[in-house]
Amino acid sequence: MAARNFDMIVIGAGPGGYVAAIRGAQLGLSVAVVEREHLGGICLNWGCIPTKAMLRSAEVFHLMHRAKEFGLNADGIGYDLDAVVKRSRGVAKQLASGVGHLLKKNKVTVVMGAASLPARGKVAVRTDAGTEEMSAPAIVLATGARARELPGLEPDGKRVWNYKHALNPPHMPKKLLVIGSGAIGIEFASFFNTLGAETTVVEVMERILPVEDAEISAFAKKQFEKQGMTIREKATVKKLDRGADKVTAHVEQGGKIETMEVDTVISAVGIVGNVEGLGLEALGVKIDRTHVVTDEYCRTGVEGLYAIGDVAGAPWLAHKASHEGVMVAELVAGGHPHPIRPGSIAGCTYCHPQVASVGLTEARAKEKGFEIRVGRFPFIGNGKAIALGEPEGLVKTVFDAKTGELLGAHMVGAEVTELIQGYVVGRALETTEAELMETVFPHPTLSEMMHESVLDAWGRAIHF
Repeated sequence: MAARNFDMIVIGAGPGGYVAAIRGAQLGLSVAVVEREHLGGICLNWGCIPTKAMLRSAEVFHLMHRAKEFGLNADGIGYDLDAVVKRSRGVAKQLASGVGHLLKKNKVTVVMGAASLPARGKVAVRTDAGTEEMSAPAIVLATGARARELPGLEPDGKRVWNYKHALNPPHMPKKLLVIGSGAIGIEFASFFNTLGAETTVVEVMERILPVEDAEISAFAKKQFEKQGMTIREKATVKKLDRGADKVTAHVEQGGKIETMEVDTVISAVGIVGNVEGLGLEALGVKIDRTHVVTDEYCRTGVEGLYAIGDVAGAPWLAHKASHEGVMVAELVAGGHPHPIRPGSIAGCTYCHPQVASVGLTEARAKEKGFEIRVGRFPFIGNGKAIALGEPEGLVKTVFDAKTGELLGAHMVGAEVTELIQGYVVGRALETTEAELMETVFPHPTLSEMMHESVLDAWGRAIHF
């Protein structure tokens, strides 16, 4: 069979790949996308979307228990874990089929199968019907990443889970150990803890949520502990002894090893890029610790070959992948897009309370030699937060004292994953404290705290 020719071939149909394909088609390119498993990738099928659906169920369950506070009656509160999971799978399925529709509408050719790159500009796809050959002057790697497995802590789907098992759990944990407190670990800890699991989180770094501002991490930790979680920092799980209905974990902390018995373990110790089996080394692609090395325009150094999203390294975020996909499609079509600035990409964690941030932490700003001004505003000073029954939270802003540039913003509390975008737009527009102070924020809203935090950096906060 003769090779099919395209202007651009995208390998992987996650939030990086399918967006790159659609943007390329919008710009008049003939585009094919190759996917070996699910349209929408991990994010839509086994990540961002189904976890948010499950966390929403946990949030509603938590609120039902607080009914009396709001003058309401709710008796016989319970949950059906199978129904919670079924709803989350339905949400994922709906969005994944939506991706198929969008690709079709934009006349993108979809090929289901496993791709490899036998030569520059060539793609071989192993499908159920055999091997199909394709070629294009531009090829975009959007193969994503998978859960890292540490020796001795490998998931088995019975008592030791990865994120996939946790999204379709074979049982409800009674005593749960979560290894790793990044976004994935802390979201699952939050979900199962809310549903009643006795939850312990073990983090090897000196604090949980290690990429966040230290003050925000400390605030979140306090809230998690209030909810009954046990948090163990600067601790390592050395070994797991697996039984039929229990796991004995050997945890090292402060030079001592202790054992703890649980019925379920979730391993969330990072991710590794999907770089194997593609033939990248033979093409001369540089790989560093399972991630493809690229420049600011996602170019690999091999002519016509780009890498976007998780396979191209941190930050491992769907919205970063999508934005890179658009940028690469515009480059391939002859445009001149701006490169992405990692410091302007927000991170969001949907635990309870939520955590969101963009830009430099206070510590990082100091390390970089900035003279800084820091503003803070607590949720307890905000009318809307109190009316919502969500008075626990903090908004923190970090500015360059000399220029007024917004260097970073960090939040913990209700709905901060929605609020953070205000600061993201501010950074994109290169705003200073002056514009933010002069902006009129609507009342009563949670967003007023963003204003007050800026005012506080200059000693002008009104309500605190």
